[in-house]
Amino acid sequence: MHNIFRKLKIRLLVTATDESGMSTVEYAIGTIAAAAFGAILYSVVTGDSIVGALTNIINRALNTNV
Repeated sequence: MHNIFRKLKIRLLVTATDESGMSTVEYAIGTIAAAAFGAILYSVVTGDSIVGALTNIINRALNTNV
């Protein structure tokens, strides 16, 4: 009977401390964070102020006298 409890205790400890699935969760969280950062960056770059500033820079570059 003592042997059964010992095996059960070892099995529970191994199950509680097993971290083999952590890398999958970390990759998933990293992917979600990257997608959110991309969405924020896209909304900033496509905003009117950025598009206007880039258009102004390109127009000044094309209209310079050399």
